[in-house]
Amino acid sequence: MRKLLLIALLFVATMSANAQFEQGKWFVNAGLTGLDLSYSKQTKGHFGLDAGGGYFIKDNIAILAELGGDWSSPVDKYKLAAKGRYYFDKIGIFAGAGLKLSSLQYKGQDKSNDFALIMEGGYAYFLSRTVTIEPSIYWDLSFRNSDYTAFGLKLGFSFYF
Repeated sequence: MRKLLLIALLFVATMSANAQFEQGKWFVNAGLTGLDLSYSKQTKGHFGLDAGGGYFIKDNIAILAELGGDWSSPVDKYKLAAKGRYYFDKIGIFAGAGLKLSSLQYKGQDKSNDFALIMEGGYAYFLSRTVTIEPSIYWDLSFRNSDYTAFGLKLGFSFYF
């Protein structure tokens, strides 16, 4: 009986997760980046916030837009990003890529801009039918200067509707 109940619960959980990745669904998200675990030559560790949203253009395929800020010593960074994500059917694992434009402000210096390729992978774990927690890893590959390239962890929260 326990095995049957466990199978039924797993079936319901996978079906409800899959329903959120359907064409026409929207989602909004917020995330913490860096968490003092990212590394680049310019910033040894940092703390950042992201906010954005997305739309499923096709089942399991979403487009996203993000705004964010990243504050560390000696540079503050503000970003605008556009990316796409692919959600592997029914299990919540996703992979994404996109482009990011950043404005960098060094303490006591002029502002500069950076353009980067973003790659990420993670897992959308459903806390409820519409709310997820999304741990992920990311790699920002700078086109301007390899010193701005960063690799780190991100913890996001999303609301699907």
